[in-house]
Amino acid sequence: MTGWANILQIKEKIAERSAEEVTASYLERIKKSRINAYTTVWEGAIDKAREIDEQGHNGPLAGIPIAIKDNISTKGISTTCSSKILQGYVPPYDAHIIERLKDAGAIILGKTNMDEFAMGTSTESSCYGPTLNPWDMERVPGGSSGGSAAVVAAGEAPISVGSDTGGSVRCPAAFCGVVGLKPTYGTISRYGLISYANSLEQIGPLATCVSDIATLMDVIGGHDARDSTSIKTETVYKDALADDVSGLKIGVPAEYFGAGIDPAVENSVWDAIQLFEEMGASWEQVSLPHTSYALAAYYIIAMSEASSNLARFDGTRYGYRNEGENWHVMASRTRAEGFGAEVKRRILLGTYALSAGYHDKYYLKALKVRTLVKQDFDLAFKEFDCLITPTMPTPAFKLGEKVEDPLALYLADVNTVPINLAGVPSISLPCGFTDGLPIGLQIIGKHFDEATILKAAYSFEQNTEHHTRRPAEVA
Repeated sequence: MTGWANILQIKEKIAERSAEEVTASYLERIKKSRINAYTTVWEGAIDKAREIDEQGHNGPLAGIPIAIKDNISTKGISTTCSSKILQGYVPPYDAHIIERLKDAGAIILGKTNMDEFAMGTSTESSCYGPTLNPWDMERVPGGSSGGSAAVVAAGEAPISVGSDTGGSVRCPAAFCGVVGLKPTYGTISRYGLISYANSLEQIGPLATCVSDIATLMDVIGGHDARDSTSIKTETVYKDALADDVSGLKIGVPAEYFGAGIDPAVENSVWDAIQLFEEMGASWEQVSLPHTSYALAAYYIIAMSEASSNLARFDGTRYGYRNEGENWHVMASRTRAEGFGAEVKRRILLGTYALSAGYHDKYYLKALKVRTLVKQDFDLAFKEFDCLITPTMPTPAFKLGEKVEDPLALYLADVNTVPINLAGVPSISLPCGFTDGLPIGLQIIGKHFDEATILKAAYSFEQNTEHHTRRPAEVA
């Protein structure tokens, strides 16, 4: 009955029938799913929908089903970060964005699969097994928010929420042919987001269209005193949506079209740039000279912060626990059995980078490179309103293709991690297809200027049909 409907279409369905019927249709679709995108389906969803029908459909998301990444705390609903070490953990509180979503009348369908503790590019490191790409079930959906993107692409939720530490919203958005936004750092409260790398990560929305992204941002954005990095902004994101890019100055960073980019991806992105020009925008090539150092700096910083953040998981208070004759043995056994291989790798590398004698050599140097990367963006944005690049250098790769080669997985993030280092916003949306697989276009904006990139993305969407295509695998 619903499938790939957007928020406006679902509201019409609710008005015709009921929120209960709409929610039931999504739950039925999830029940038949083959893509393994949910870790938990919330059994209270139907009751919540019935309650909204009885109370009246008030709120911007009244009766709209939504899927939540499994690293965002949901009171009374399992939250595991797709890790064995958090098995059985049910948070006693809601994250800030969950409070906002509930106030807006949204109905949580369940929690979505992800790379364990958000560490990955393919959603293959989950303790629940990999999520499959709805466009080709032999391929990855991207990561780490692979489940959140896949449920939207498969019509198993109209909208979803993920988190983006180095591309974890935009990568799966590109691979699954949906729209995903990484907002400016501080725009959305991280209260209730289980930390991987605090200085880099940001919660972000996913949807089938730019309009739904703006609607979600108006609900979940805003200041929260419980998050010291949260910023007060007055932006009304829906007001940014207009089919007009006349006078827009676009920069095209040469470094994002380097070695390893798939020719079909490059051609689709240049076609998009040409379309912007035809619509009244102008473009020039620009250089971001420190881009080549961004990936190394990002992984040193992210792994260092992870080694600190994940020290809290020791089996003492909640989650998985193995016993031992003392705390040290118990914690050691718990972590050895509870953490997966990729998480252990990142903890070890991060601990090494922070250790005595190496802190200045690695971590401090990475922070200095981060400053240079940010300065590249600052200089570019003195001349341009936004930057356009491919989101990912290739379309979705095959399941298992890069599992044994962590470096190859890390290199896949080459076009997304600089944005997190700089803290600027960027959006990924479909701009083409190759061999039936979606290609993502990345539009990068100035700090707190989501309005410009939303307007550009909306204009592109209004003049193309890429976002209207649906995967036959799950139809």
